Amino acid sequence: MPFELLLSSQVEETLALLERTDQRRYKKVVRCLAKLEEDPVYPGLNSHPFESVKGPRGERIWESYVENNAPSAWRVWWHYGPGTGETTIFAVGPHP
Repeated sequence: MPFELLLSSQVEETLALLERTDQRRYKKVVRCLAKLEEDPVYPGLNSHPFESVKGPRGERIWESYVENNAPSAWRVWWHYGPGTGETTIFAVGPHP
């Protein structure tokens, strides 16, 4: 069952900037989000818990790969909810 993706304002701003300045990376992020929408544990995403941060209501945060084996490879950080069948994407950017 697909999830509804909820994007934070920061993610929307990042996507708009990438669309204007880095089409290659923008397409990678959009592909990653599409896979997250269909199956958050899709093997190619390498989704795993991100232990150092909790969500706004104490949710477990997950990190998924946009790219791998690249300098400053990009990631997507997200959590399940707030509602059933929803996934909140709260950050997109280079691996810290």
